[in-house]
Amino acid sequence: VQLQASGGGLVQAGGSLRLSCVASGLTFSSYTMGWFRQAPGKEREFVACIGRSGINAYYADSVKGRFTISRDNAKNTVYLQMDSLKPEDTAVYYCAAGPRFSISTKWTSYDYWGQGTLVTVSS
Repeated sequence: VQLQASGGGLVQAGGSLRLSCVASGLTFSSYTMGWFRQAPGKEREFVACIGRSGINAYYADSVKGRFTISRDNAKNTVYLQMDSLKPEDTAVYYCAAGPRFSISTKWTSYDYWGQGTLVTVSS
């Protein structure tokens, strides 16, 4: 199983980025997909997740209204559209494939992880 995340970079506060994560080696449509992030010196935290069909999505309070998670099961890809970025959004962002029959915001529930992509938001 491989999860390849991309789209990170340096952006000014208020700007936007779109992260992508392409999965291979698994039946993508069978998995809840999630995005998590980890800032330097901090624990990994939940950002957003989306159910298998793409209908149900959940967000951390800190990103609600600014970030949008989506998926394209035909392309084995999950996206994270990040708007109105803030310096506190700076972190390494990880995509993950998680529970097959439920939705979870806990990183311990996710089985497979990508390598991470760095997002830096300057003030």
